Amino acid sequence: MAKDTIGTGAAAPADTKGNGEAPTLNVMAQYIKDLSFENPGAPKSLGPREKAPAININVNVNANPLSETEFDVVLTLNAEAKNDQTVVFNVELVYGGVFRVANFPQEHMLPLLFIECPRILFPFARQIVADATRNGGFPPLLIDPIDFAQMFQQRMAEEKAKSEVSNQVN
Repeated sequence: MAKDTIGTGAAAPADTKGNGEAPTLNVMAQYIKDLSFENPGAPKSLGPREKAPAININVNVNANPLSETEFDVVLTLNAEAKNDQTVVFNVELVYGGVFRVANFPQEHMLPLLFIECPRILFPFARQIVADATRNGGFPPLLIDPIDFAQMFQQRMAEEKAKSEVSNQVN
């Protein structure tokens, strides 16, 4: 298997596990697990409107080990557009990637899987959502860049708070 390398003139990353190997992160596969687009008011919803619909976007990231070095990272994007209480369109995408991770210290694994991997997947998922909304008869929905580091920190803080509450109850 050939490795893609980019020459920067910089030294190779330091070995973090003491085994002589540099840390590597490889994308083995990317895939659509689920894609749904609903346009419940068509064809009426495709006509001109006085104001833009309110769009609510939800993002979630999950990771599951497939082996000791391979992980399935799944990015879920839900976008719902409404005019008042009427749904204009609803799009849901579950987009995944299989990543091979080698020679990273254990303390870097969660940030790698929940920040770096979704950062790699996001541009592809964003394009799929834009194409689905455009193909559904609307202007393409271009989701703003997502700060996966902030999402990860918020998730860790929520889990810490939950564990503290459960410890107080017990």
